[in-house]
Amino acid sequence: MSKTTNKDKLKKGLKSSRKSLKNGINEFKVFITKGNVLDLAVGVIIGGAFGKIVSSLVNDILMPLVGILLGGLDFSSLSIKIENANILYGSFIQQIIDFLIIALCIFVIVKLVSKLSIKKEEQKPVEKPKIPEDILLLTEIRDLLKKQK
Repeated sequence: MSKTTNKDKLKKGLKSSRKSLKNGINEFKVFITKGNVLDLAVGVIIGGAFGKIVSSLVNDILMPLVGILLGGLDFSSLSIKIENANILYGSFIQQIIDFLIIALCIFVIVKLVSKLSIKKEEQKPVEKPKIPEDILLLTEIRDLLKKQK
């Protein structure tokens, strides 16, 4: 019986851990270099920036105009105080309007992209399917047999 020391066990464990780490890193490289993951990352970054633009539009332009139309009402300061709690429902209203504008913008973009993709499909010339050579040969033989009769 061979005597395994703690040092040998530690070496085996480290070797196994390195191998597992290398496999994990390789799997991650394959995953991250797929086109869909990169497209998703770009979409998330652009979406975050777009969200900030829409938030600024709502908070800095639309809501002050709505407030003027409603007699100088500032939505951000609307709140209800119940005992020690201060419920900021004006901020909630601004967030709802923010969401609706983002949803509307996304809807318009999706509609435009779908129209563009339909137009591209319409522009492609319809190609006749190629008839396999054996079918062509059989057709010729059939036609020749018809002429002989």
